[in-house]
Amino acid sequence: MARHRPASVSERGPARVTANVVDSSGWLEFVDDGPNAGAFQPAILAVEALIVPTICLLEVFKRMFREKGEDAALDVVSQMRQGLVVDLDADLALEAGRLGIEFKLPLADSVILATAHLHGATVWTQDEHFDGMDGVRYIPKVI
Repeated sequence: MARHRPASVSERGPARVTANVVDSSGWLEFVDDGPNAGAFQPAILAVEALIVPTICLLEVFKRMFREKGEDAALDVVSQMRQGLVVDLDADLALEAGRLGIEFKLPLADSVILATAHLHGATVWTQDEHFDGMDGVRYIPKVI
């Protein structure tokens, strides 16, 4: 019987697709077709690698509902739900609290960062709170 050697990493291809968490500012920039919409497009359209914290669903839905109506809000949420939606459970809440204190982050940002850490994901954001952090792709807001 012939022995087969295991395939090398290069023969197998990448180990896994890098996961991405797009925060609410990125989602809103994308759906509003703002100046940085194209910067967020790769992460949003790669749904197989997209992680969506429920706090982002809340923030995006609320703003879209208020500004453009319920149908528009539900359309965006439908797109967001193509990724892996991650609920805020007790363990994630505690980690978010720890990160919020460590990095002096507001509640939503601490949940987003904790979710990204849990999934080994990169945070895509325009939020200055994240500027300079490891594991963050910060895109400065164009005014």
